[in-house]
Amino acid sequence: MTENTEVTGTAWKSCLYEGRVMHRRLIPFRHRFDYRVFSLLIDLDELPLLDRKMAGFSHNRFNLLSFQDRDHGARDGSPLRPWVEAQLRRAGLDVPGGRISLLCFPRILGIVFNPLSVYFCRDDQDRLRAILYEVKNTFGQQHGYLLPVAETHQADDVIVQRQDKEFYVSPFMPMECRYRFRLKEPGERLSIMIRQESAAEKGPEMLIASQIATREALTGRSLLTAFLRHPLMSLKIIGGIHWEALRLWRKGAVFHTRPKPPLEDVTVWQPPLSVRSTRH
Repeated sequence: MTENTEVTGTAWKSCLYEGRVMHRRLIPFRHRFDYRVFSLLIDLDELPLLDRKMAGFSHNRFNLLSFQDRDHGARDGSPLRPWVEAQLRRAGLDVPGGRISLLCFPRILGIVFNPLSVYFCRDDQDRLRAILYEVKNTFGQQHGYLLPVAETHQADDVIVQRQDKEFYVSPFMPMECRYRFRLKEPGERLSIMIRQESAAEKGPEMLIASQIATREALTGRSLLTAFLRHPLMSLKIIGGIHWEALRLWRKGAVFHTRPKPPLEDVTVWQPPLSVRSTRH
């Protein structure tokens, strides 16, 4: 990697995505909100170089924008790659040395909350093999869902995955639900959609959440521009979650008691949950 990578922004595998996040509740009443955000797609192996060469960005140190290992994975400050690889081995997907990229919000002036972070896990041939969805709630808890990608998957295919809900997120959503993930590998555009439906057979669809964004090269200038456009993004996300919860409560949403968290930090895919890719 050349010394002028930070200036040109062309050699980093890591990048920046700017766009919108949307949530739409469908039952027992309609409720919708969306807001503008920016995310980083970080190649975990590039973090030391990004820390040294990217103006305004630090790894495990305070800066205008920063990334802290303790916000993800084991949440003890340990490196993330060994933790992710251990989860992949648990799922029978031993792909040492493959690229692992994490889509997440950065810390802004030391503050962050990531309702959802997504790891894209590749093998040594740079083929996408698995996706790890890392979910946090506002009670300080975190849980992951590790789902494989079909072996026939091609880079432009739409990825469709399903997973039973195992982790308490919103107090106004029941636990007896199933997630349907629909996304594509991040490219010039980012497109992630999550549908939450009742776990009952032919149960109704309850919630749709999506993130749509456009890729930008990761440079000191693009990071500064993103900060200037969204200087209070972290506070907006944290405040927005509580504001929308208040609005739901006032509309009469049913409160569901928080159960004990899952015994394992990550739920790994087990048949017969479906995993497929479609060409569109």
